[in-house]
Amino acid sequence: MSSRASHVWRSALAGGLHEPTAKRVRVVHGGHLVADTERALVVWEPRRVVPSYAVPVEDLRAELVPAPAAADGPDPDGFVVLHPGIPFRVHTAEGEPFAVRTPTDLVDAAAFQAADPALEGYVILDYFSFDEWYEEDERIVGHPRDPFKRIDVRRSSRHVRIELDGELLAESSRPTLLFETHLPVRYYLPPEDVRTDLLRATGTRTWCAYKGEARYWSLDLGGGTLEDLVWTYEQPLTDASDVVGQLAFFHERVDLVVDGIRGARPETEFTRPGWQSGTQR
Repeated sequence: MSSRASHVWRSALAGGLHEPTAKRVRVVHGGHLVADTERALVVWEPRRVVPSYAVPVEDLRAELVPAPAAADGPDPDGFVVLHPGIPFRVHTAEGEPFAVRTPTDLVDAAAFQAADPALEGYVILDYFSFDEWYEEDERIVGHPRDPFKRIDVRRSSRHVRIELDGELLAESSRPTLLFETHLPVRYYLPPEDVRTDLLRATGTRTWCAYKGEARYWSLDLGGGTLEDLVWTYEQPLTDASDVVGQLAFFHERVDLVVDGIRGARPETEFTRPGWQSGTQR
């Protein structure tokens, strides 16, 4: 009997996953090499949707220092998934946390050695705790890429309206659609088709491993504000080059009408507090 792939994936994620990679992976902090390996694993801790890299302990170039388990912070049992806004120090797997000592720094809560026998001899490193990550000779942004995830960008002639409480925010018949595994379709619109007079630039910046750095605007309407509702990629990575300079809305928080059909607002990690600490949209 056929199963929907996304359901199978989410079910598997609940128990944790890992996958070897042939990429050489290097980690640098404060100008010092932390790890250099050709045996890295891409690891999804149970219910953590963004992958991390695990490296063999013998391929570390820094010292692991035992650290106490987190005594505060969110309870992982209170979350359906651990989205990128939940800090690395919150774990759903059994194991031992570590700080990482470099020649110039002690990086707190930056490593985790899972008790899972499949990961024996490996230590998982927190992407955000270190200054630079490289796959081969290219620096990566956001987090390690998921080898089972992709984006596709397609130009379209669908008629798109974006509204809030009956107020028109954008309308276009020349959207660019971005399809990304496990996320809703995103509709990128030319700035000329958006009520930019209602938008106020914010200082928020996020990084996506597949698309690059995003900057944000809030919507000021009727005396109320929706923070960081709209974003753009001014210098996207190659895979997302066709959406350069276009604007997209979180239709989790506004109404999206496509070809006259009003869609339901999706539920994603971006409807939860703290999403700005994450890297995908």
